[in-house]
Amino acid sequence: MRYRLGLIAAALLSATCFAPAAASAKTFVYCSEGSPEGFDPGLYTAGTTFDASAHTVYSRLLEFEPGTTKPVAGLAESWEVSENGTVYTFKLRKGVKFQTTEFFTPTRDLNADDVILSIDRQIKTDNPWHQYVPGTSWEYAEGMGFPKLIKSVEKVDDMTVKFTLNRPEAPFLANLAMPFASIISKEYTDKLAAEGKQAQLNQMPVGTGPFAFVAYQQDAVIRFKANKEYWGGAPKIDDLVFAITTDAAVRFQKLKAGECHLMPYPNAADVASMKKDPTLTVMEQEGLNVAYLAYNTTQAPFDKPEVRKALNKAINKKAIVDAVFQGMATPAKNPLPPTMWSYNDKVEDDTYDLEAAKKMLTDAGVKDLSMKVWAMPVSRPYMLNARRAAEVIQSDFAKIGVKVEIVSYEWAEYLDRSKAKDRDGAVFLGWTGDNGDPDNFLDTLLGCDAVGGNNRAQWCDKDFDALVKKAKITTDQAERTKLYEEAQVVFKKQAPWATIDHSLSVVPMRKEVTGFVQSPLGDFTFENVDIAE
Repeated sequence: MRYRLGLIAAALLSATCFAPAAASAKTFVYCSEGSPEGFDPGLYTAGTTFDASAHTVYSRLLEFEPGTTKPVAGLAESWEVSENGTVYTFKLRKGVKFQTTEFFTPTRDLNADDVILSIDRQIKTDNPWHQYVPGTSWEYAEGMGFPKLIKSVEKVDDMTVKFTLNRPEAPFLANLAMPFASIISKEYTDKLAAEGKQAQLNQMPVGTGPFAFVAYQQDAVIRFKANKEYWGGAPKIDDLVFAITTDAAVRFQKLKAGECHLMPYPNAADVASMKKDPTLTVMEQEGLNVAYLAYNTTQAPFDKPEVRKALNKAINKKAIVDAVFQGMATPAKNPLPPTMWSYNDKVEDDTYDLEAAKKMLTDAGVKDLSMKVWAMPVSRPYMLNARRAAEVIQSDFAKIGVKVEIVSYEWAEYLDRSKAKDRDGAVFLGWTGDNGDPDNFLDTLLGCDAVGGNNRAQWCDKDFDALVKKAKITTDQAERTKLYEEAQVVFKKQAPWATIDHSLSVVPMRKEVTGFVQSPLGDFTFENVDIAE
C-alpha cells in the first residue's frame, strides 16, 4: 500500500511542478476538506487553516498533550507564575532548530527574540509586522482581549521570556497553546523585510514544527517534508501531502481506493459502510463543538431579542440533526457543548412551536420578513452540510411567513464577509474548542472584544460580558463555573444565536495507519503517524 500511495502522491506533486519523492520515502496523503486562508496562523481562526499551518509548520510555548486539553511543555520547557497571577516567566528549550527550506536557511536556534516578535506583532499597532497583510486582523488575539491583557513581553535573557499581564487570566497558559500563538522566526522576518517580501511570511512559512513547507498549488495540493531536526523527535513519515478535496463523498472514494490515508468530516450516510470496510479504521468521540446560526443583532429586526427568540422557536433542530447527521449529533441548547465543564443543563431550550413563533413575530410588529441565511461551502465537524441545514430552516421559516434566501461564498471569503458589522441576515458557523476552557466559547465567540471578529452576532451585552470577564480573572474553578452558568442563562434569554447541534467527531483512515491520535479539539496532526508495512 505504501508503494501505491507513493505513486499517487508523486502524481499529485508532478502535476503541480513538484519533484516526486524518492521511491523509498514514506508519503502520507491527507484528503483535507478545504483550502487554507494563508499560512500565518496568527491571522486566522479556521481549523482548516490551522491544520495546514499551525499543526504542521509551527510550534508554541506550550502544546496540548495528544488526545487531551492539558497544556504541557513545548518550546518552553518550564515556567513560573507570580503569586498574584500577573507575571509568567518561561524558560525556553535549548537547541530548537528552525526549518531549513529552499527559500530560507537559519543561522541560529530559537531564542527570546522570536517569542517577543510572535506576540508583539499581534498586540502592538506600531509593530512593523502588525499590518503586513492588508485587510486582515489578528482576530484571535484581539477577540480574546490580548492587547488589553498583556502589558509587556520582555527578554530576560536569550532563553528566558517574561509576560506581564494587566490582570490575572485564568486560561492564559491554555491560550498560549492555541494555534494563533505559534512562534515565528525573527531571523526569517528580518530577511523578508530587507528584501521587501513581507507578504511571503503568509505564503511560504518557516517554523519549528514537525513538517517544513515545500509548496502549495491553490485549492489543489500542499506538500510538506519531515523536519528531521524537530525538537519533539523526527516524524516517522518522510513527506506529508494535503490533497484538497472539498466533497466528502469524493474524499471517501479516494480513501477506499487507497488514494489517501485519512480524511476528515465524512458524510453521515457513509459512516456505516466505512465501519464495515475491512480496509478501514473508524475513530469516533464526542465533539467539543457547537453549530449555530448567528443573527446580526445590530440590524433590524434582529436587534430585538423577541424576534430572535421567535425565529429560534420556528427551527426544527431535530429535523436538521436527522437530515445532516443521521444520529451522529444532538440538538444544542447552550453555546457550550455538554462535555465542557460549567455546562448549564438547567437552561431550558426554546421549544419548536410554529404557532407561538408566529404570534411572537406579530407581537413584535414584524410582518413580511425576508432575510438571508448564509450557508458554509465546506464540511465542518459541527456541521457536515450547512446547505442542507439551511434548506430545513428555509422551509421552517416559510411556515411562519418568513422568506429565506440562502447564500454562500468560497470559504475564505465567507469567513471574511461574515465578520462585517453591517452583514445582513443570519450566518451559519460553529466552533470546536481550542483549549478546553469555557472562556474559549463564551468570551471568544460572544464577548464584546470579539465584535467584528469571532463574534458574528455583533452582540455586546454588558451583563453577559461582565460575567465572562469576571470568570477570566477568577482562579477558583467552582466560582468560575457559577459565573459561566449564569452567563448561559443571559445568552439564552437574549438569543444572539440559534444553537443548532453538538456533533460526534468521526475520523476514518486506512488500516495501515498507526500513531494517529484523535484530538478533542478537532485538530488533525501527523507528527506521530506512521504507515505499517
